[in-house]
Amino acid sequence: MRIVFFLLETLFFFLVACALLRAWMNHLRINMSGQPGRFAIAVTDWLVAPLRRLLPRALAQSRVDWGSLLAAVLLALAFGALWLLLAASVSAAPGSAVAMATTVITMAVRILIRTVLQGLMILLIGYAVLSWVQPQSPVMGTLDRLCAPILRPLRRIVPLVGGVDLSVLVLIILLQVGLMLLG
Repeated sequence: MRIVFFLLETLFFFLVACALLRAWMNHLRINMSGQPGRFAIAVTDWLVAPLRRLLPRALAQSRVDWGSLLAAVLLALAFGALWLLLAASVSAAPGSAVAMATTVITMAVRILIRTVLQGLMILLIGYAVLSWVQPQSPVMGTLDRLCAPILRPLRRIVPLVGGVDLSVLVLIILLQVGLMLLG
């Protein structure tokens, strides 16, 4: 059964991450016609497009991509519900409705937070590796625009050491601590 839970968590991590990436890229006004924008759209458009049509016009035209954020939350809640169904099939004792709703919400919040932390780590590792081995790569500009708003506060605090920007390393360590606290 652990394999089923792993596969379920991996699938929903991937879907939630694509929805959050899409929201972040739209918020930063990054052109979605290149990678990873095209990929995020291809993976999430089945859910984001109908949600955008349901949103009030004021929300749909704001700078925040509410359709993608709502898709991420709905996917996280679906993960929590499926996780609960699988867990209930293993144990024979069904809980109360309040306990089940609490479990679903807790699992949804947990996968959202984990996805943000791990997704940022993946972006930062890609950014760091490319900055060393191929800084002129076409995707480097996109990665820089995705990571710069997050790194900017740390760059004010962490000094350059021998011309090397250690803020990426510091942020990866902080994200890893956050994942450890999440459990």
